Amino acid sequence: MLDITDPRLIPARPDLADIRLRGRVAADRYVVGEARRVVVPSAPLRRSPRFDAGLDTEAVMGDAVTLYDAEEGFAYVRLGHDGYVGYLEEAALGPADPAPSHRVTALRTFLYPGPDLKQPATGYLTLGARIAVVSETGEYLRLPTGEWVFAGHCAGLDVVAPDFAGTAERLVGTPYLWGGRTSLGLDCSGLVQLCLAVAGISAPRDADQQERGLGDAVPPNRVPLVRGDLVFWRGHVGLMLDATRLIHANGFHMAVAVEPLEAAVARILEKSYGPVTGIRRITPSAAS
Repeated sequence: MLDITDPRLIPARPDLADIRLRGRVAADRYVVGEARRVVVPSAPLRRSPRFDAGLDTEAVMGDAVTLYDAEEGFAYVRLGHDGYVGYLEEAALGPADPAPSHRVTALRTFLYPGPDLKQPATGYLTLGARIAVVSETGEYLRLPTGEWVFAGHCAGLDVVAPDFAGTAERLVGTPYLWGGRTSLGLDCSGLVQLCLAVAGISAPRDADQQERGLGDAVPPNRVPLVRGDLVFWRGHVGLMLDATRLIHANGFHMAVAVEPLEAAVARILEKSYGPVTGIRRITPSAAS
């Protein structure tokens, strides 16, 4: 059943809503929605159908979406992996099939018009993007778009990197981007969501959702913290590398950065989000 307690996750407008919300949400009409898939390297999900609208999150190649409406170049959609609702450019969407078979494991990898590194790159894919492979030539994989990607930068969907803290370490220095969830730009919860996804663990999009929905609560007086523990503030989240060091995408460094937890707690208490609100521990059984 669709969650109607969180506005970010409700596929409903005054003029239309998901048919599963009939009787629960008022709308002029109710629609089934159509299965689609993101077929561009990345696409901003915006809160309204305007190019100057705020960025809520990003969809990347291979993400499944439900399409409810399309008008003037924008598609009203719900993302399959975390339920976020908003507007993508309609040109970012293609058919739901073929389903992805591989995931990008490099931080970034280039797309080529043919199976040859000397050809001019046509774009790039981010860590975690998922692709359908339709053929293979030498060291290159062909996508349904006709583009090619280096096979050594990809792996089957069943291949995961369980040390999600280690994935976060690979992303140190990535610029901070509000709403970002690619290796070109990340916000705090986007970093956590991406690293968990590479580990095969589904996660909500935003920090408050992650604090409610991920792992098990750790009493604040329990020490030491361990690698992989999530530390939450009101509106912020970071990931422990060990008992004392925190990695997080943050606006102070404007990047993914590592610092002593004690220093981060003191600065955040003084300047921004206030005190720590919770600590959550991800167990191995969380992997999908």
